[in-house]
Amino acid sequence: MGVKVAVNGYGTIGKRIADAVLRVKDFELVGVAKYTVDYSALLAHRNGIRIFTPREKFAEFRNAGVEPEGTVEDLVDGADIVYDASPGKQGAKNKELYVRYNKPAVFQGGESPEVAGLSYSTLCNYEAAIGKKYVRVVSCNTTGMLRIICSIGTGQLDSVFAVIVRRASDPREDHRGPVSSIALDSSTIPSHHALDVKTVVGDVSIETVALVVPTTLMHMQVMNVKLKKPLSTDELAGLLRSSGRILVLDSTLLKIDSTGKIVELSRDANRPRYDIYENVVFSNMVKLAKEAFTLVQAIHQEAIVIPENLDVAYAMMNLETDPLKVVKKVNEALGIGALQGIIPSEAKAS
Repeated sequence: MGVKVAVNGYGTIGKRIADAVLRVKDFELVGVAKYTVDYSALLAHRNGIRIFTPREKFAEFRNAGVEPEGTVEDLVDGADIVYDASPGKQGAKNKELYVRYNKPAVFQGGESPEVAGLSYSTLCNYEAAIGKKYVRVVSCNTTGMLRIICSIGTGQLDSVFAVIVRRASDPREDHRGPVSSIALDSSTIPSHHALDVKTVVGDVSIETVALVVPTTLMHMQVMNVKLKKPLSTDELAGLLRSSGRILVLDSTLLKIDSTGKIVELSRDANRPRYDIYENVVFSNMVKLAKEAFTLVQAIHQEAIVIPENLDVAYAMMNLETDPLKVVKKVNEALGIGALQGIIPSEAKAS
């Protein structure tokens, strides 16, 4: 039997964590906490996932044909570790429950850094999470930037500047905006993304600007990274590919020059829910000049943090001290790296 896992919240991130847990033999999914009856609750129940809900919701779920397995307290009590995938800021309130039952918990990037004490990204600070009681996996955009930063190595960096073009909402949140505008995501420079990066790697000089555009299909980032010493093209390419979590492709060769086409690639590759766990870096949009480089990458906000959520449980539960072994195991379980094996990263000379 593996580590018993509970998922508190079954929305965009929670359902993906639950499905990922089911694909890793070291973990056992106890069940998920669901607070409203909707299609996702019915599908989860049909697929054999045990549903827990507040007692006052039992009748509502039974009327929909879903027999609750117990209360949210029962779910937490029966687990070895809890993933809090509730809406942003709710996790801080839920922490009282985890403390009461003395359960380790993984929080998401929508929570403040203070809720856990440790902000986390695997390629940066896996060792810091070993044996920790509470850890916060940083947000999608922050995860994307940190994978680049820590693949290069913080000791190699002088400074980072990034422009983030954010999607307005996830596909299921079509009530959100903007509808026909480009909006400022922050009234200050840096945006909160730079501050979030510093909760993981505090010694990096970073500035970020964020905009919001009316789409649901991924974010885009432009990163300018200044280095302390030059890197060759081959060295940079090797560092970016080292973890398997950065997919490098040539947009001109593959005719993939938009987030919609990346989504279509993932669908055609039969990825569950078209989930793209990797940063997608366009090789023809990487410019290396002396002691700096600029790159353009796409970030799938619904899925990019899922590998890190699995990784961190190995650390917190003292299952593995070597992050490279954990990354390899999780990559294999989720099929990360398979696309790079069939997608050319650059055009071949004729």
